[in-house]
Amino acid sequence: MQAGTGLRRCFRGMGQDLVTLFMARLRAMLERTFPEQRLFLRSDTETRFIRLSPLTQFTAVAGSALLLGWTIVSSAILVMHSLGAGDFREQALRDQAVYEARLNELSHERDARAREASDAQQRFAVALAEVSAMQSRLLASEDRRRELETGIDVIAGTLRDTMKERDEARGRSQTLLAELAESEADQPEISHLEDLENTLTFMTLALGNLAHERDEMSTFMSEAETLLADVAFDQKLESERNERIFTQIEEAVATSLTPIDEMFSAVGLPTDSIIEQVRRSYSGQGGPLTPITFSSSGDAPEDPLTRRANDVLAQLDQVNLYRIAAEKLPFSFPVKGHYRSTSGFGPRWGRMHEGHDFAGSTGTPIHTTADGVVVHAGRQSGYGNLIKIRHEFGFETRYAHLSRIRVKVGQRVSRGERIGDMGNTGRSTGTHLHYEVRISGDPVNPMKYIKAARDVF
Repeated sequence: MQAGTGLRRCFRGMGQDLVTLFMARLRAMLERTFPEQRLFLRSDTETRFIRLSPLTQFTAVAGSALLLGWTIVSSAILVMHSLGAGDFREQALRDQAVYEARLNELSHERDARAREASDAQQRFAVALAEVSAMQSRLLASEDRRRELETGIDVIAGTLRDTMKERDEARGRSQTLLAELAESEADQPEISHLEDLENTLTFMTLALGNLAHERDEMSTFMSEAETLLADVAFDQKLESERNERIFTQIEEAVATSLTPIDEMFSAVGLPTDSIIEQVRRSYSGQGGPLTPITFSSSGDAPEDPLTRRANDVLAQLDQVNLYRIAAEKLPFSFPVKGHYRSTSGFGPRWGRMHEGHDFAGSTGTPIHTTADGVVVHAGRQSGYGNLIKIRHEFGFETRYAHLSRIRVKVGQRVSRGERIGDMGNTGRSTGTHLHYEVRISGDPVNPMKYIKAARDVF
């Protein structure tokens, strides 16, 4: 026990000696580098001095060096950060300018497509008028043909009867001539001869009248055949004209139907079921078109022209049903006026941004993007002044941060109708519209529908 204590004292003593030796060498090295200095402070009455030991001088120099190094590093970091922030800001401004230019191009394209859609609807109206006029002309042509056929049948029957009477009259004339010859040979009574002569004269006059009627009938038959040839030629010209009209109408319908069908397919909507629901709920406003019937008896013939016309009407009916469905879905654009896109759909600042933001000036008109019914019109927590509109097929749109609400709950609104003004109410960092589209309560990207319709509306 005493031996262990002695060893510990021995090692402790050796450690202290080593520390003392190290400190002595450190002081010697510091004294060579930083010899002791004295700072004299003289006043009118006395003189004092401050002794600066080597350790004090070393501490002051080391602290100054550290402070200088820290200042240099901090300044470099700040300069680099400011340069980087400037580059990022310029890049963000360039991206924003490019995005705004792209939005302006899309807006111009949307306006052009809207004009094309309006022109297409006008062409449809002209086409329907042409089809109606063509139907009237075909009915009139058919009536004329039937009248001519009936007249020709009557003329042919009359001519047959006339020729039969002529033949009978010739036979009776031959018989009377034979009787007259016999009577002259037998020298019959004068009265009987006079009767025969009178009868012969009457028959001669009748034969002359029959020949005149025959000539008139022949002339009428020639005129009727010429008229039938003219009618056939007119029908041929009408058929060629109808072919050109049908071809133009079919091309116009196909050109209009393709982009609408692609618009519905682009957003993944079940087109067949939606069109069927629209057809079932049709209330008589620009809805299904009835087939054309060319028969005056009311029976629908199976001729190719009728089938082709009904096919065109079926395609026009399909376009019309698409138009009705599109008005009930949020394909339109909510902002009418100057705006810029500031924040899209998706994660933002660690949370989900469930809509798309469009910034503009206070009071910018806000319009509904589809037909529907207002189910909410008032303030709601972070949304501020909020409008909710329920549409068909499970859709709902939301318009938030409004400065003014122009509709009330229960009101029916149409696509493109103004419902409010852009503002900065609720949890908002600037004047903008927060626009949402929801399907059965789940948020979806609104721009998917807006971009899908930019080539149609």
